[in-house]
Amino acid sequence: VHLVESGGGLGQPGGSLRLSCAASGFTFSNFAATWYRQRPGKEREWVASISSSGGSTQYTDSVKGRFTISRDNGKNMVYLQMNTLKPADTALYYCNAFIMGNDYWGQGTQVTVSL
Repeated sequence: VHLVESGGGLGQPGGSLRLSCAASGFTFSNFAATWYRQRPGKEREWVASISSSGGSTQYTDSVKGRFTISRDNGKNMVYLQMNTLKPADTALYYCNAFIMGNDYWGQGTQVTVSL
């Protein structure tokens, strides 16, 4: 199982960024996918999840209405569209897949929201 995040960087407050996660080594379309983040000095926290088909999504309250998780099973990709960015969104963002009782993580992509 291999997960590789990309798309992080510097975003301005009120701006947008789109994170991508490329999955390989497993049948991607069979499993839900999740984005987590770890803010400076904080524990890793759940951000958003999407079902295997993409038909169901869930979000933590702090990003509802601003972030959108999506996936393209044909490309083995999951995305996190982040709009109306806030400084509090500054974090290392991780892609996660929970497969057969095991958690798999990417290396993370840094998002910094600042003027």
